[in-house]
Amino acid sequence: MATANHNLSNYDKATIPNAKDFRFGIVVSEWNDKITEGLWQGAFDALLDCGALKENIVRWNVPGTFELTYGAARMSKSVYAESGMLDAIIVIGCVIQGETKHFDFVCEGVTQGIKDLNLSGDIPVIFCVLTDNTMQQSIDRSGGKHGNKGTEAAIAAIKMAQLRKETK
Repeated sequence: MATANHNLSNYDKATIPNAKDFRFGIVVSEWNDKITEGLWQGAFDALLDCGALKENIVRWNVPGTFELTYGAARMSKSVYAESGMLDAIIVIGCVIQGETKHFDFVCEGVTQGIKDLNLSGDIPVIFCVLTDNTMQQSIDRSGGKHGNKGTEAAIAAIKMAQLRKETK
């Protein structure tokens, strides 16, 4: 496994733009909330650590991972976006393999949906959806021994917000 014994959430603040002037939207799935809350906390803490202001972080909840695409689409067209108040959106979810094809359909749908939003929209949407085989793998990636994918998503959001700013 590529992540065995590695914490992938370490970052060098000197290589990341200051997030003080950026505004972020975060759409969080309520399904597997033990995991998604850990991912949310990792993203939130990293944004603050890199200079973002609490009042410049907007959180919306949706029932499940499949609904993240709709939530992100609505957020990208909301008053926050129209007023120029969003520079990047992070979607946070967790799908754990079960005994049916449901896992495949949800993972494919949300992945393609977020890809489509990135191709058609002006605000970058950062994919922070765990698609693991077991609950333990998700725990390990939401603040456990492999770090926190929420942290990684926040760093990606900051970098994409900077890219968006530079290319307007």
